[in-house]
Amino acid sequence: MSIPSDITAQAVRFIERTTYEDLPGEALIVGRRCMIDTVGLYLAGSREGSVRILIDDALDQGGSADAPLPGAGSQKVPASLAARVWGTAGHAHDWDDTQVSHDPAHVYGLLTHPSVPPLTAALVVASMLGKVSGRDLMLAFQIGFEVECKISEWMKPLHYRRGHHTSGTVGTFGAAAAAAKLLRLEGEKLAHALGLAASFAAGIRVNFGTMTKPLHVGRACENGVIAALLAGRGFEADPAALDGTWGFFSVMGEGLDAEKAREGFGAPLTIVTPGVSIKPYPSGILTHQSMDAMLKLVLDNDLKPEQVERIRFFAGKNIIEPIRYPVARNHLQAKFSMPALLAMIVLCRRASHHEFEDAFVAGDAMQDLQARTDVINDLEIDALGYDKIRSRIEVTTTDGRTLVQWADERYRGGPSNPISDVGLVEKFRMCAEGVIGDTHQEELLALVRDVDGVADIRNLIKLVSGETEPANA
Repeated sequence: MSIPSDITAQAVRFIERTTYEDLPGEALIVGRRCMIDTVGLYLAGSREGSVRILIDDALDQGGSADAPLPGAGSQKVPASLAARVWGTAGHAHDWDDTQVSHDPAHVYGLLTHPSVPPLTAALVVASMLGKVSGRDLMLAFQIGFEVECKISEWMKPLHYRRGHHTSGTVGTFGAAAAAAKLLRLEGEKLAHALGLAASFAAGIRVNFGTMTKPLHVGRACENGVIAALLAGRGFEADPAALDGTWGFFSVMGEGLDAEKAREGFGAPLTIVTPGVSIKPYPSGILTHQSMDAMLKLVLDNDLKPEQVERIRFFAGKNIIEPIRYPVARNHLQAKFSMPALLAMIVLCRRASHHEFEDAFVAGDAMQDLQARTDVINDLEIDALGYDKIRSRIEVTTTDGRTLVQWADERYRGGPSNPISDVGLVEKFRMCAEGVIGDTHQEELLALVRDVDGVADIRNLIKLVSGETEPANA
C-alpha cells in the first residue's frame, strides 16, 4: 500500500490553526492530570543516577542560560541540553503516562508515552522565551501530545516489532510540535521542523533495562527542541518527511494505516478518545495488570513470602518478549522482569519507586524468589490476540496449595478504570518526597491544577528546578 502524500501537510495545518479555544473541556481536564503526573515524575527522576550524570554533563558544557534543570537549582544551560535532562528525568522511572488504542491489530509496545516530550519541550522553550502564559503552555502541550499520538496510532506494529522504541522515535515529533507552536513557526519553517524531527528520531529496544532507555525520551525532547530552533533560523529539511517512499512511516515501519490516517489530527483529540493511561507502577505498562493480579492474590490469601514455594506466570508474547529479564540484577532491569515485579509484590505488597533500588533488587530475598519464578509462554493466551494484556498467575505454597489468579483485562489507570484525583495527588507527593518541601509541593500542585489561569509559568519552572529554596525537604 502506498503511503499518503499529505500527512506532513495535515500536521502543519493542525499545528498552525489550532487555538486554545478549540480545546474541549475534557481535553483540558485530562491535560491537567497528565501535567500533575509528569511534573511529579520530573522531581522523582531528578534524583536518579542517570539523570545526575546528565545534569553534571550539561553544567560542564555550559553555554547560553536558557533553562534550568530539574532539582538542580538556579544554574541554567542551553535549551537543548535542558530538554535532554528534563525528558530523561520524566521517563527515568518508567512511570509516565501511556497512550490508549482500541485497534485490535495494535500492540501495546507501539503506543507512546505521550506527555513527557511535549511538556518538556514546552517548559524548556517557555523558560527560554521568558514570560509565557499557562494557556499557551497548555496549547503547545496538547498540540504536541496529539501529533505524537496520531503518528503512533497510524503506524503499523512492525515499527515496534523491529525493535524501535516508539517513545524515542515518535516522541521527537511531539516535542518538535510543542516547541514549534510556542516559537510560532508556520508554513515551510514548520514543515522543516517536522522534517528535521523525522531524521532525528531514534531509540532501539535493546537498551530497555538500562540507563539508555529513559535517555531515548530525553533525546526525543532534545532533538524536538533542536528541530524547532533550527527550523526557526531557516534550516531546511524535506517539507513532506512523514510521507512517501522514503518518509518516516515507510522507512521506520513499512507503512501506516491509511484508513485511520484519513481521519486526520484532532478528529477527535487522542487525549479525549480513546484517552490516556496514568500508570500505577513505575514499570512497563505491560506488567501492571499482572502486578495487580499478584497483589490481589497476596491480599486475598494473606500470603506471606515464606509461604511461597514457586510462582508460575503465564502470558502471551506481547508481554514476554519486551519484559525480557529472567532475573533482574538492578532496578532498571526489574522494570522489565516479571519475576522481579511479582517477587516485589509478594515481599513488599507494593511497588513504588522507593522499592526500585539496586540494593533491594539485588538482595537475597529478591534474588531467591525470582529464581523460583517461571515465565511461560501460553499459546492459548497468544491465540486470544494482543488487543488486551492477558496473563495468569499460579502460586504453589509450601503447604501444597495452588493459588490461581487471572489478571483483570481492565487496565487500572486507563480511561475505563482511572486513578482517582486523590490517588494522583498521592503519587505526586510520593515523587516529590525528599526533593522539594511540603509547602512548595502544595504551591506547585496549585499552579499545575490551575495552569490555564496562570499568567506566567516561570514560578512553576523554578519550583521544579529547585531555584526556590525548599521549605522542609
